[in-house]
Amino acid sequence: MEATDQLLQGFLNLLTFKNLLACFVGSFVGTIVGVLPGVGPAATMTFMLPFTVGMGPETGLIMLTGVWFGSQYGGSTTSILVNIPGEAASVVSCIDGYQMTKQGRGGAALAMAAIGSFVAGTIGIVGLQFCAPFLGAAALSFGPAEYLTFMLLAFILLLGLAGESPVKGMVMFGLGFWISAIGLSPLDGVPRFSLGSEGLISGIEFVPLAVGLFGVTEILIVSIQTYVPPIMAQVRLRDLYPNRDEARRSVAPALRGSVIGFFMGLLPGPSTILSTFLSYSVEKKISKTPERFGTGMIEGVVGPESANNSAVMGSMIPLLALGIPFAAPSAIMLAGLRMHNVLPGPLLFTDAPQVFWTFIAAMYLGNLILLLLNLPFVGLFARIAMTRPAVLMPFVSIVCLAGTYSMRNSFFDVWVMIVSGVVGLLFRRWKFPVAPLIISVVLGPMLEVNLRKTLVMFDGSLLPVFGRPLAAVFLAAAVLVVGAMAWRAARAWALRQSA
Repeated sequence: MEATDQLLQGFLNLLTFKNLLACFVGSFVGTIVGVLPGVGPAATMTFMLPFTVGMGPETGLIMLTGVWFGSQYGGSTTSILVNIPGEAASVVSCIDGYQMTKQGRGGAALAMAAIGSFVAGTIGIVGLQFCAPFLGAAALSFGPAEYLTFMLLAFILLLGLAGESPVKGMVMFGLGFWISAIGLSPLDGVPRFSLGSEGLISGIEFVPLAVGLFGVTEILIVSIQTYVPPIMAQVRLRDLYPNRDEARRSVAPALRGSVIGFFMGLLPGPSTILSTFLSYSVEKKISKTPERFGTGMIEGVVGPESANNSAVMGSMIPLLALGIPFAAPSAIMLAGLRMHNVLPGPLLFTDAPQVFWTFIAAMYLGNLILLLLNLPFVGLFARIAMTRPAVLMPFVSIVCLAGTYSMRNSFFDVWVMIVSGVVGLLFRRWKFPVAPLIISVVLGPMLEVNLRKTLVMFDGSLLPVFGRPLAAVFLAAAVLVVGAMAWRAARAWALRQSA
């Protein structure tokens, strides 16, 4: 009954004008972000991060999560209507969604995608509600050695998912750790890599760095691309009704996608993207007519759209229970909570339970708001998707500048943002993944602190770590993952040599 009482208290905390407004604004902005190709949830969450500083931890978390969650809803609109994914996790929805649009069933595809997302979101929230406190309680037994080895395992897993080249992922992790080390040492206050600069002594702030890598980079990319206006299919409200067969065939994919997405969210990497591909593959394999996939199968839309929404909730569990983000958006949320002096981890559920339970209540409400937004207002969002970059990007530029400067009223942060944006453009051109850098910048100080605490605990030696059962399990898992990655790389090299 204690959990029920806390959830009810969470709903009571939610029923303030500030929290309700944050829930609606986050959901609405997230939907628009999903609709607009190329913007992405990570960039938008970064834009909004400075404006959440004065809101309080509950309100800030609600708004940021609304953006992330809403983008998964909105991304299906342009995927289905225009064959252009508004968000990376909606790429798979283009395959059958656009084919349904060409057959005059685009409205039904949008409706079932929204309903499937609602079902998946609800299942994911229930899973988060029960799993996060349980994992947090288990993590109370973690000491510095356990946290150190678990973080090493997480980084190795992320390295395996860092795009085409693990070497590039390793470089970005290393760069992120170096950036996180600039400034004063967290334990003894010794300046590092400051080069005598007053701006660098206080370290590189997360917000200008992230705004530059996501926002400014996107502005630069859009400015050098040739704009081609998309052709949008018109969808009326009466077109949103699926027929009986489409509704019947959508039930099982929605449930399967919810389960797949939730468990994929527990793993390091771009879980929202990976879950959609896995869900589509599962639906195709178990279908009696797999050859029809790609020709307008409702299962190929509902399953992936359900998976990416459930994956968002799954990704919240390691963030809130362990304080370790497995994706760029959750790293940004971790940075936001730290700005409010709220440290996610095992103690969150005892030291700040109102944050967690108000957040859970807001997710239930936000999920309903997103369903109500994405069904009747699909025509509005479709028109927003037609916004020319020449109109949108100046507004985005102003938000970037205002948000960055307002953090510390520092022009140094503005220059960090600009330089990060130019460097981010080079990263995109050379296909270096940005997510590992962002995650390592956020987790770098935590990794360093736990490493130094472990060394102090064992008199400067790391060998006793192997004698701690949990730490030994994490290290063994890390070794197995490294071995699997090495075997896969050797096999790929052998195949290239034989070819």
